[in-house]
Amino acid sequence: MAERPAVIDCDALVIGSGAGGAVAALELARAGRQPIVLEEGPEVSVADIAEASPAANMRRLYRNAGLSPIHGRPTIAFGEGRCVGGTTVVNGGLLWHPPTDLLDRWALRSGVDGYRAEHLDTHLREITRRLSVITHMQRPPANRDSRLLAVGADALGWRRQDARRAVRGCRHSNRCATGCPTGAKQSMALTYLPQARRRGARVDAGTRAVRIGHDGRTVTAVYAVGPDGRRTTYRPNVVFLAAGALGTPALLQRSGIHARRAGRHTAIHVNLRVNARFADPVAARDGTIFTTQLHEFADLGVLVMPANLTPGTLAASLAGHPPHVPARLLAAIDHVGTYTVQVRMSGGVRVTALPGGGLLLRHHLRASDRELLRFGLRQAARVLFAAGAVELYAPERRVLRSVAEAEAFVPGADPRRWDLVSVHAMASCPMGLPERGGMCDGYGRPYGLRGLHLCDASVLPGATGVSPQGTIMAFAHEITARYLAPT
Repeated sequence: MAERPAVIDCDALVIGSGAGGAVAALELARAGRQPIVLEEGPEVSVADIAEASPAANMRRLYRNAGLSPIHGRPTIAFGEGRCVGGTTVVNGGLLWHPPTDLLDRWALRSGVDGYRAEHLDTHLREITRRLSVITHMQRPPANRDSRLLAVGADALGWRRQDARRAVRGCRHSNRCATGCPTGAKQSMALTYLPQARRRGARVDAGTRAVRIGHDGRTVTAVYAVGPDGRRTTYRPNVVFLAAGALGTPALLQRSGIHARRAGRHTAIHVNLRVNARFADPVAARDGTIFTTQLHEFADLGVLVMPANLTPGTLAASLAGHPPHVPARLLAAIDHVGTYTVQVRMSGGVRVTALPGGGLLLRHHLRASDRELLRFGLRQAARVLFAAGAVELYAPERRVLRSVAEAEAFVPGADPRRWDLVSVHAMASCPMGLPERGGMCDGYGRPYGLRGLHLCDASVLPGATGVSPQGTIMAFAHEITARYLAPT
């Protein structure tokens, strides 16, 4: 006989513990609501991260070990955190404010106001204070890959910006992407969630929400499975859904909530890695993820920045080259810098929930996206050769030794054959008026349903163009504040 599920009555339930869910948990706890937070992944301490290898942490802290495929031409590898603290545990700790003009465009396009720069400013200042956000100064001798990018940008007269990061006492361990082993990165697991717990919140780690129960008008329950396979029915007065830009629409689909619209057009940034060899040592392993970003083409949705460099990531990025190429570069790794070209895609990703909890992700790389990727590669080549690079290891097994060679190669290159990755997904359940494609209102409520608020990357009206954590958190603060405000 099947075991009867446990039933837990609670005032507020938060699904997801990343940038959106942790904000909701803390603000609800501060209001005395004693929320329960459901997190599908494990809870991992700083000591656990420090004791394990980067590869072990990759398997433990990421969904599908960081290799969720987005099918299409090419297949894009997507990485997101799956642990208490979500992706904030494994990202670079970047905390950009959303551009003012972007927020204005979103308001005009979506028809929902109240999320412009002047509305989010108080939240962003509070986030900056709580997460100890600093403009990451470049300390010699670390981060010479960042300083070289700055040299190239300055030589060309291009705009660049020092990174704003949520760190406290960064020791430049070069392990940001697999969890900070020193606790310097101020993730949700070290900041918002402990504060929420001190105020009465509870975190149920290893617990996956499988369906939201409702009667067509109001949420009635959330059905979940714990780490031991035990089923639990939560009966909350309100649910804040923050399972991420992919997890949130998948859960809505499984729950019969806007099932045909949720996740239909998800925005992503795609990343292309380019390895540059310099004549002088770079020592890119002695540093943090990056401290400078090229912003000259940010208005077009193109950024260039250094990326995390380890022997493993270097070898993986050269997998398409003949065997002697990665062997030669690995032998000269101290002269190598790895750089990322990030592009804001206009073609979207479709999220489809599969039986058993899986996801099917498909993308459509438009001709305009392919052209923007070529443009980004061309500009990366210009700035890196201006910085003193002697060789660039480009897609399609090409080794470029000058700007002229890059200019000759890029027009005929086909991004459908490139190795692309993504770590930023947004706008899968966008805020906006229904007639303008919106799925939820300015309170994060899916139209036609009470007792449910979306408060993660899924509600953003579009792609941010910059690392989205600050924007996600600001929106989550505003959504939660609107819910808690007296009527």
